[in-house]
Amino acid sequence: MSVFDSLIGQEDSVAILKDAVAAAKIGEDESQAMTHAWLFTGPPGSGRSNAALAFAAALVCKSSGCGTCTDCLTALKGSHADVELIRTEGLSIKIDEVRELITRASWTPSVATYRVVVMEDADRLTESAANAMLKAIEEPGLRTVWLLCAPTTTDVLPTIRSRTRNLTLRTPSIAAVKNLLESELVPTATAELAARASQGHIGRARYLANNPEARTRRTDILKLPLTITDIASAFKCAGMLVDAAKRDAEAEAEKKNDAELVALKEAWGQQGTRVVAGGAKAIKELEREQKSRQTRMVRDYLDRALLDIATLYRDILMVQSNTPRDALINSDMQREVEIVAYSTSPDTTLRKLQVIMKTRTQLSHNAAPLLAIEAMMVQLA
Repeated sequence: MSVFDSLIGQEDSVAILKDAVAAAKIGEDESQAMTHAWLFTGPPGSGRSNAALAFAAALVCKSSGCGTCTDCLTALKGSHADVELIRTEGLSIKIDEVRELITRASWTPSVATYRVVVMEDADRLTESAANAMLKAIEEPGLRTVWLLCAPTTTDVLPTIRSRTRNLTLRTPSIAAVKNLLESELVPTATAELAARASQGHIGRARYLANNPEARTRRTDILKLPLTITDIASAFKCAGMLVDAAKRDAEAEAEKKNDAELVALKEAWGQQGTRVVAGGAKAIKELEREQKSRQTRMVRDYLDRALLDIATLYRDILMVQSNTPRDALINSDMQREVEIVAYSTSPDTTLRKLQVIMKTRTQLSHNAAPLLAIEAMMVQLA
């Protein structure tokens, strides 16, 4: 058993990481195999953060990542004393957070050989925060290793990119994801559907495979563009999609918000309805962060919905290109796909795909969600 066993379809990357761990264990901290700063890149679902955590666990494990010892288990959960796991649920990582992180990263390891910092969303660093981190990476501590994760190398500053070793993970194949789900006792038909719908995103595949309601919601979203007949129906579909994203985000956020608020009040010594001096400011800061997180959740839900809709038009284009039907992502909607494919042209389908991708870009640049989705639906009409 190894901490790297969970990395599906990443044999080349796992080999590189194992070589780095072996070099680190014999003291080659700066060599062709091992270096103090890494940048894990790859498409969503490729497992870049899982790879970074597995690498961190292997570095602090006395057996190079056995996967069973306390060091490995706590490192993978982000609770190891010498593994600093940075996850952001907001829209960005600000300079104050990075300064605090740099201070902690400079501490001497307490129980392991290395102090490892894993940042899951390095692409969300503000420019000032990235510049502050650059200095820490340029002048690292003797026992500090930085593991940054981002979708692509262009999502981080060129100066940071040039001082890290890039490890690019690939999207796992549909067959590999399907086999993984079947090994987890998911029925074959459901595993096939989830693997195709997720397009190699293991977390998304597991969610769809084990949540019938999620599969139903996804099908409903896919059918939305097919119901557009005029401008009015386009606006109606846009409103339904945005409202659904907001409902899902609010439902997920409420579960976290209440628990976080209770924990914070207890930490500040709540007395009845009042907290000790300084507590009110901390609560306001928490509420600000929760609002930012919910905004990001809405955008994330919409982005996922747009990707699902894009797979529908991809299937339509495949049918128009006379591709075998077993290549369809949404095989459960083959009839609907064929009806649209035979009544439109490939040029029209391509233009609609471009509109969807453009809308994703606009949302990533903080465009107003409803306006962006309304404009998209009108063009899809």
